[in-house]
Amino acid sequence: MIYILAIAMTVAMLIATLFGLHQEAERVRARNNSRRYDGFGINPSRRQF
Repeated sequence: MIYILAIAMTVAMLIATLFGLHQEAERVRARNNSRRYDGFGINPSRRQF
C-alpha cells in the first residue's frame, strides 16, 4: 500500500513539475515577444543609426 502511495505522489510531482516548466516557458516567451515588438513597426533593438 505504501509503495502505491509513493508512486502516486512521484507521478503527481512529475506532472506538477512539467506544468510549472511549461508555464515558465510561456511566460518567458510572452515577455520576449512583447519586448521584440512594441506595436509600432520599428523594433528598438534592431534600429540602425
